[in-house]
Amino acid sequence: MEIFDLLEQSQVLLISATFVFSLLVGSFLNVVIYRFPKSMQYEWTVDSVAHLSDTFDELKEPLKKYSEIKKPDSIIWVRSHCQNCNHQIKAWENIPVLGFLFLRGKCSGCKTKISHRYWIIELLTAILATMVVYHFGWSYQSLAGIVLTYFLVAISMIDFDTMVIPDQFSLTLMWIGLFLSLFGIFVDTPSAIKGALLGYLLLWTIFHLFKLLTGKDGMGYGDFKLLAAAGAWFGMKIVMVVVILSASAGAVIGTLYIVLSKNSKDKPIPFGPYLALGTWIAMLYGNQIINWYLNFSGLNSI
Repeated sequence: MEIFDLLEQSQVLLISATFVFSLLVGSFLNVVIYRFPKSMQYEWTVDSVAHLSDTFDELKEPLKKYSEIKKPDSIIWVRSHCQNCNHQIKAWENIPVLGFLFLRGKCSGCKTKISHRYWIIELLTAILATMVVYHFGWSYQSLAGIVLTYFLVAISMIDFDTMVIPDQFSLTLMWIGLFLSLFGIFVDTPSAIKGALLGYLLLWTIFHLFKLLTGKDGMGYGDFKLLAAAGAWFGMKIVMVVVILSASAGAVIGTLYIVLSKNSKDKPIPFGPYLALGTWIAMLYGNQIINWYLNFSGLNSI
C-alpha cells in the first residue's frame, strides 16, 4: 500500500513509473502486433481446411498439406527471437529502446538490421500513456485511459499491417467501456449504450451508402466496432468528435502518404489508425473541443 500512497502523493513519481512501465508494455505490444495476426491466419486456415475437406471429398487430398502447417509462436510462452537466424534474444537485448541502442540496431547473432518501428512503438506507448496520467492524475480515469491507450496502439499497428481490426480487441474494448459506465468512470450507462449504437450504426450507414454509390467497400466492419467501442467509453457526443478528428487526420495523413509513397493511389489505406488517434485525442480533449465549438458557433448562448 505504501507504494500506492507514494504514487498518489507525487505526480513526478507517478508519471515516471507510468513511463517506465509503459515502455515494458510497449515491448510486449510489439510481440502482440507481430504474432497475433499470424495466429489469426493460422486459425482461419485450419478452420477453412477442415470445413472444405469435410464438405468436398475431392478437396481432401489437395488440402492435406495445409492441414499440416506449423502453428505460429505463442504470444506469451515463446521467448522473442530473431526472425532471420532464430537467435534467442537475451534479457539485456530486450530492454525497451535501450536494447536497440546497445545492439546498434542489429541482431547480435546474424547482424540483420532491426526495424526502427520496435523502439518507436515502445517509446510512443510510453509517451501516450504518460500523457494520459498527466491529464487525469491519480484516478480511475487514468487507469482506464492507459488500458485504452495500449489497446489502441496494438489495433492501429495490426490494422496498418494487415487491414484487419481483430474482434478480440475491438469488442473487448466495447465491453470494457460498457462495464466502466456502470461506475460512471467517463459516462453513465445510458450514454454508453447510446454511444455504442451510434458509433456502429453511423459507420455502417456510411459504408452502405458508399457501396451503393460506388460499388466499392469504403471501410471494414472492424471500423464500425472500433467506433462503437469509442461510443461505449465516452458517449454519443464524443462519437461525433472522434469521427471528425479521424476523418481530418485521415485526409491529411492519407494524402501525404499517397504523395510521398511509391505505392499506387488505388492501394487501400486502413482507417483504424485514424479512428484510434481520434478516440485517444477525444478521450483527453473531447469535451473541450465540444465546448469550444459551441462557443465559437454561438450555440452555447442559445
